[in-house]
Amino acid sequence: MESRPANRNSDPNSNPGTNSVGPPSALTYLDPHYWNERFSSEEHYEWLKDYSHFQHLIKANIKISSSVLELGCGNSQLCEELYKDGIVDMTCSDLSSVAVEKMQSRLLSKGYKEIKVVQADMLDLPFNSECFDVVIEKGTMDVLFVDAGDPWNPRQETVSKVMATLDGVHRVLKPNGIFISITFGQPHFRRPLFMDPKFTWSMEYDTFGDGFHYFFYILRKGKRRNDEKEKDEKCKDPSISMYQDELEGEDYLFRTHIGDDED
Repeated sequence: MESRPANRNSDPNSNPGTNSVGPPSALTYLDPHYWNERFSSEEHYEWLKDYSHFQHLIKANIKISSSVLELGCGNSQLCEELYKDGIVDMTCSDLSSVAVEKMQSRLLSKGYKEIKVVQADMLDLPFNSECFDVVIEKGTMDVLFVDAGDPWNPRQETVSKVMATLDGVHRVLKPNGIFISITFGQPHFRRPLFMDPKFTWSMEYDTFGDGFHYFFYILRKGKRRNDEKEKDEKCKDPSISMYQDELEGEDYLFRTHIGDDED
């Protein structure tokens, strides 16, 4: 979810036919019809910065021989960037049939025939147990929080959807597999969900970004320690000093609705 200027026509990666502003409300992101309509006209958009900003974290945590599942690929170029870095055993998934069709076409046109693209709901992943070394999502789970209410005590409906997603990710990961979550959500809000006793993974994180921080979580299956201590003291509140493109971009609209109480 890269912060981009509100006028996307100035972006060389954008489609000239794309609308110049985001939706009027972050709640619109919960509507599947919105995404189908958006993907029908929009060729490319990166949420949470582009790959260059966290490439060093990817390389430190993913082996090129890994089998990787991307949740909510949309029209991101993340899978293409991973492919260029030597990771070819990839499966991209998205709930939107439009996104899947266009991603398949785009990858084939570029000769990336090894990358599989499937339609799938992250709340009910249709994959066998223990079949991926890595599951990665970039801003996809953030959509689940747009109607969460109090971030300290999110609505039960939100919690149920998040836990369904995490249950599925934990199930499809191989022993010692890792889940990478790239998100707006700060550790004191994500930790109670990520570290539910049902999961065997450990949790660590890093940050990246300029005006405000984005979080790069690494959850390692089978590595949880019974004596694992809270690490929130590592977290510094994201800066409220933002660059102009971050103030105008769609990321800012999305963030202000997800994390009004997080800053």
